[in-house]
Amino acid sequence: MTTQTAPPAAAAPADDAPRAHRNARRAPSGTLVRTLAGVALVALLACLPLLAIHVPGVLPGPTYTPGALQMMALCWLIGALALSYHLLFGVAGLLSFGHALYFAAGVYGLAIVLDTTEIPLLPAAALVLVGGIVLAHVVGAISLRVTGISFAMVTLAFAQAGNVLVRRNPGGATGGEEGLALATGNVPDAFVGVLNTRNLYWLALAVLVGVYLVVLWVERSRAGHVAAATRENEMRVRVIGGRPYLVKLLVFVLAATLATVVGMAYLLLQSGAVPRATSADFTLTLLVMVVLGGVGSRWGAIVGGVLYTILDQRLGTLASSAAVADLPAVLRVPLSEPLFLLGTLFILVVMFLPGGIAGAASRLAARRRPREDREGARERLEEVA
Repeated sequence: MTTQTAPPAAAAPADDAPRAHRNARRAPSGTLVRTLAGVALVALLACLPLLAIHVPGVLPGPTYTPGALQMMALCWLIGALALSYHLLFGVAGLLSFGHALYFAAGVYGLAIVLDTTEIPLLPAAALVLVGGIVLAHVVGAISLRVTGISFAMVTLAFAQAGNVLVRRNPGGATGGEEGLALATGNVPDAFVGVLNTRNLYWLALAVLVGVYLVVLWVERSRAGHVAAATRENEMRVRVIGGRPYLVKLLVFVLAATLATVVGMAYLLLQSGAVPRATSADFTLTLLVMVVLGGVGSRWGAIVGGVLYTILDQRLGTLASSAAVADLPAVLRVPLSEPLFLLGTLFILVVMFLPGGIAGAASRLAARRRPREDREGARERLEEVA
């Protein structure tokens, strides 16, 4: 009687073990690595007020001093504001010249409520936030009836109307050209005074993280995908049954709401409101920040906002320094004009880095990837040999 034995199992390919080893090396995934790197970066930034790190030429002193904390907090808030404009321009493709209107609504709205009422800070902030949302709905519903440059001009008209209203100082509410100081009576002591700059720094960092998470959520949501598709081809979205107008209005209102939140934090940091916050050129500054960092990139918008703020703050100090005053006229004149230097930097970025800082980083990564692929292929050949 013959006994049948089962056929031997097929031998595993010779390169299974090396492939498993390579897959193990690739874990954890790229998304997890980026998430952990982001958490570590935020933790490091949160610890800066407790450290004595001095960055000459960038910060006015060690990181624990009020001057350095004030400047870094301003960088985080402007970065968050640029990120809100990225949601409008980079995601939905809406070129607005009036985004400063909602930032000013947060700044002046909270300043006026605290100055004229006895409402505590948090309820006052909630009231201003609701007002900012209503304002964004009204302006967005009207502006989005047109597209392209017409949309930009309509948003500019609304921003200019807000600027005129602030400068006219109706009923003495806005302070006119002098601005409006922060009424600290109903503001917690933890956010008042130079000694509490550390708390304001942490508040600014929390606002930046919150804005980033909201923008990330919107981009990955269905509405964000429809907004991106509308930016590329609105007619196609309309043909397949989408409602581009409602999606654009949603993104418009969300971006304006985030700008209002940043404006309220800015008021606490600066202890006052100034008319420049309502000007159209402030929106153009945001556009420059987004282009400098890279249109369509979240971290590019933040880097652009932070870099522009640092240059704007420190170039003024450089222009008035003795080192510049001793230079020949051909160098002294341009170096003593910070706006000239910022304009030159913007032109150079547009000419030589068309994708901004984020685009340059992506191209460098793409150049490294083929080299890494070649090295991986070489390793596989060696393993087979």
